[in-house]
Amino acid sequence: MALQQRLDIRQSQSLVMTPQLQQAIKLLQLSNLELSDFVERELEQNPLLERDDGEGWSDAAPNGVDREEAAPAPVEGRVADTVELASSDRMGSSDDAPLDTDFENVYTNSSAADLDGAGLGSGEQFGDWSSRSGGFEDEESSLEATLTERPKLRDHLDEQIKMDLPDPLDRMVAYALMDHLDETGYLTVNLEEVALTLGCDLARVETVLARLQRCDPAGVFARSLSECLAIQLREKNRLDPCMQALLDNLPLLAARNLQQLLKVCGCDAEDLSDMVSEIKALNPKPALAFDFEPVQTVVPDILMRAAPSGGWIVELNTDTLPRVLVNQRYHSRVLSGARNKQEKEYIAEQFQSASWLVKSLHQRATTILKVATEIVRQQDAFFLHGLQFMKPLILRDIAEAIGMHESTVSRVTTNKFLSSPRGVFELKYFFTSAIQGADGQAAHSAEAVRFRIKALIDAEKADDTLSDDKIVEILRSEGIDIARRTVAKYREGMKIPSSVQRRREKALGL
Repeated sequence: MALQQRLDIRQSQSLVMTPQLQQAIKLLQLSNLELSDFVERELEQNPLLERDDGEGWSDAAPNGVDREEAAPAPVEGRVADTVELASSDRMGSSDDAPLDTDFENVYTNSSAADLDGAGLGSGEQFGDWSSRSGGFEDEESSLEATLTERPKLRDHLDEQIKMDLPDPLDRMVAYALMDHLDETGYLTVNLEEVALTLGCDLARVETVLARLQRCDPAGVFARSLSECLAIQLREKNRLDPCMQALLDNLPLLAARNLQQLLKVCGCDAEDLSDMVSEIKALNPKPALAFDFEPVQTVVPDILMRAAPSGGWIVELNTDTLPRVLVNQRYHSRVLSGARNKQEKEYIAEQFQSASWLVKSLHQRATTILKVATEIVRQQDAFFLHGLQFMKPLILRDIAEAIGMHESTVSRVTTNKFLSSPRGVFELKYFFTSAIQGADGQAAHSAEAVRFRIKALIDAEKADDTLSDDKIVEILRSEGIDIARRTVAKYREGMKIPSSVQRRREKALGL
């Protein structure tokens, strides 16, 4: 067979990940903090991007430019900035597409009619992107403004050391020991190492430690949990031999081994219950009250509130949206001053990159709002009645309802938070596995089943405990087909002890 060359025309389909689509997908899975960092880097690298602080145009624009001249007139083909795209009349526009479809496709909110019919509000309500922050804390001061500064542990101990230890050598040992305190107030160094480092006698280090253990807060400078509790009981004059025996056998107390504890302590059940109650009133981590750092609250990406006419209003938190725009006037100025082809290509590349970033940010916000709206519609009973009414939900359910791919829904629900009347939840929280109903038809959410198991255990009578088998019988009578090992797994996941341990706790009065 002779070899020959020829030209053929073939038609085929292939998926091409353009740089713009890759950027849009990358932005979709970022949290609001990561997105802010990404935008900050783009602002540093791209001279055509600028931050919009949302303060509007002042009467005298910077650099002596008139207000009318400074505000660029609409230009045909101009890419709108994120502030303009965040208005309610731009949400769900036919020019915008979901992130998992081609950018030229027409975007329509196909679930708007369903949401309206379900009483969740109209599409305009769900797409309300007004400049307000969402309406939850508009007129309230921030939480951080109400915090007071707490004293530092080192400063608090330093004052006591100066008063109680007049000898400079003792103070040197005390400061060396203080340097080895952890955040809970426990001593994390061996005394022999301190004595060797300072070149002093071990007896002196032990003497200084004994004096330091009388400092406030009681229990600080302890080397173990039992010693910490013993120091606090000694301050209350409650450290008798029976109590010391109990502290020496804390593992038995953790295991709720009542019979062995009674034998070791040499007391009756009533005295043992009283001692356990005293131990519960102590502070096992005495230094946590110092060096306080306020917990950083989660800033939600989506805000949800009840509509006056019924249903829910879901909107994006505009405080978390980066506000950037393309400086059209600066682009025209530098483009007209370009001197060669390389400069023109650079300006065109930066302009295209800035335009795509603005559009990607808008598409990210649109996709997040669309997914969150469908989640609210699916879990309407949870928001109305509580955790026991949560529906089993998987990514495919949301993807099919809004016409997107599961991977897109997965990216949207990662590190995105929804603020609702029932609290702040990560969007992943609403996706739970299904447990088959006893009738073989209805399915129950695993989260709702966990809630029911905890409710049954919390409602136990004082003289009775429910075994895992008994919980299975109760749940099956309520139409939930569940295995005993599943009940045990859920119970252990909620850190609830077994029925035997709970029975021992009740005997000890815990």
